[in-house]
Amino acid sequence: MKSHKETIIYKYFIEKQKPTDIAKELNISKSAVSQVLQKNKNYVLEKERRKEENYKKHIKNTEEGNRKRREINQLKNNADNFSLKEAHNQATAELSKKKRLTNMAYRDWNKSAFTYNEKRKGYEFRKELGRSYDVPKFIKVEV
Repeated sequence: MKSHKETIIYKYFIEKQKPTDIAKELNISKSAVSQVLQKNKNYVLEKERRKEENYKKHIKNTEEGNRKRREINQLKNNADNFSLKEAHNQATAELSKKKRLTNMAYRDWNKSAFTYNEKRKGYEFRKELGRSYDVPKFIKVEV
């Protein structure tokens, strides 16, 4: 049967386990594992190699996360641009018709200018905006 020292060295250098995992497995303290490892001449080199490896993993994960975030933002922007373009095309089609624009079409085109009045079951033009004679004060919603 191997001694704790041989087991620690084998698990750290060959199986590439962390000192904390080795300590848990052998039911000894982390400092006992560290003391054994520090006496080994290859410990410093292995520790530096692992540090470099973890740094490369960190950089790779960060780049991957950034790439995914950019893709998500690009998809959102494309969806937003598409919906804005569709709304613009619809508004252009409605406003370029030769016939008279309906009140609801005007309200849909200019949503921020109207508020819904629950009692009257319709949309009222916001007074603070100032209204010209051709803009409707109230638009009744027909169910």
